[in-house]
Amino acid sequence: MSDTVAVFFGGNSNEREISVITGMLAVNLLRSSRFRVLPVYLSPEGEMLTADYRSPADLRTDAKVRATPVRLERQCVVHAKKSKKIAQIAVALNCCHGGMGEDGTLSALLRWNGILSASPETPVSAVFMDKTLTKIAARGLDIPVARFFFVREREWRSRDDVLARAQSFGYPLIVKPAKLGSSIGIRVAKNAAELTAALDLAFRLDDSALIEEYLEGKRDINCAAYRSAGKTVLSPPEEVFSDRDILTFAEKYEEAASRHSELPARLPEDAAAKINAYTQRIYEAFGGRGVVRADFLVVGDDVFFNELNTVPGSLACYLFGKSLTESREFLLSLLEEALSDPPREKEIFVSGILEGNVFSGKSRKRL
Repeated sequence: MSDTVAVFFGGNSNEREISVITGMLAVNLLRSSRFRVLPVYLSPEGEMLTADYRSPADLRTDAKVRATPVRLERQCVVHAKKSKKIAQIAVALNCCHGGMGEDGTLSALLRWNGILSASPETPVSAVFMDKTLTKIAARGLDIPVARFFFVREREWRSRDDVLARAQSFGYPLIVKPAKLGSSIGIRVAKNAAELTAALDLAFRLDDSALIEEYLEGKRDINCAAYRSAGKTVLSPPEEVFSDRDILTFAEKYEEAASRHSELPARLPEDAAAKINAYTQRIYEAFGGRGVVRADFLVVGDDVFFNELNTVPGSLACYLFGKSLTESREFLLSLLEEALSDPPREKEIFVSGILEGNVFSGKSRKRL
């Protein structure tokens, strides 16, 4: 049996660079495990490339690493030009933030090629990639969310209608590109002019936008979940602090070394219990596989679900272990769980209709 894990990272998205960092973290942690690791980089041009990638610097435009173009073929990674098998894949790990890496496209491609994945499957990835569908899903599970409405790009051509609806909601409002992550393109609008600028930006990046009320005094809380031995495991809630209206991309990544967070978060007992319960409810309702991170906004004792990351930053390793050894064990547990409980292939119904004369053009007598 193959013991190769393929780690996918990169992609054509606004979060490609962050994905490279997550991918290299996973690759280097797993290199000292029982698995042979095959890094697979998804380039912005749509190629799949593999090489002896060791650090994010190996993916810079001036890097000297020689990469081999590859493709997937029935549980294998093969040379794209020579059609030569490079490795048979036991299990795959998705480290692609955003774009077609996180929206279910990659997981569907893996499933089509019979490659087992230790990451969330296509339906959950597709739903939670879109912040509007996320809100609808949460409501369906009776999980509170902040008041919101969404705008399609074509609707923004009639700006007066959108601005009137926003006015009835009341300012300030938060504007988010619907299918982007890492706080990219998010703005707080305190009046109609700022809302117009925020939506113009959102529609340069995406084709739909979410507009929701701004919760004064809100606290940003995260909670991650994964499955081990068939049971859901929850991380302690983490609070991430910001001195701005919203937690920005710069605070998450460029200023990460100085970013202040608290794990576990100091929360009212009732709020902490709600966060754990909501995270578990979402994870299990969508057939949990792999690791996800749920983000919440807390105001006093009130908890509002914000979004679900199906490929969380650093795969949420830091929420389940403080050391590199603990992070490695966490990633290994994701792989082992996937291998121990693969999706069951179901019987395919074949009617035999193509073997008959239904489409032959011959006349048939009615019974």
